[in-house]
Amino acid sequence: MSETDILEIFKESNALLEGHFKLTSGKHSDIYYEKFNILRQPRMCEKVCVEMAKSFENDNVELVVGPTTGGIIIAYEVAKYLGVDSIYAEAAEGGKGRVFKRGFFIEEGTRVLIVDDVLTTGTSIFEVIELVNKYKANIVGIGEFLDRSGGKVKFDYPFKPLATVSADAWEPEDCPLCKKGMPITQRGSRKF
Repeated sequence: MSETDILEIFKESNALLEGHFKLTSGKHSDIYYEKFNILRQPRMCEKVCVEMAKSFENDNVELVVGPTTGGIIIAYEVAKYLGVDSIYAEAAEGGKGRVFKRGFFIEEGTRVLIVDDVLTTGTSIFEVIELVNKYKANIVGIGEFLDRSGGKVKFDYPFKPLATVSADAWEPEDCPLCKKGMPITQRGSRKF
């Protein structure tokens, strides 16, 4: 499946929204990728997750980890294809960082694949990396449905987004949509 095919899935599933949005990062954008419009469609989600899993099928992955919320579904589907277990990292108390709950843990040396849905600033992924490293696991790579940073966010591990786009995002004080008085919509799962 090509990058064009992945972007077409975002369009077909109505996951590509246009308007004035406050992103999880706090920045504003005229484009929002509502990944839950893909995740709510099991066949579509499975198709994208299988494609992600194929990117890492030769990396001897032993465990797939994703951040809540969308990362739960993605980690599960990718792990199912790879024939391994999946767990997820939840927001820590106070909203800073990630923790494992529900008895989840990682054995030292485990080969871990980290997966998520849409990358803007990388905050969720960096939090999961920090958590996984506390367990002295080996991160074999990072998979992402969509890198909306245009490749600006860098990791110290192999990063394989299924598609990369450059979507404008502005600090609130620099937002041209705010200056035009356009109403803003807040999406995402983090509290602002």
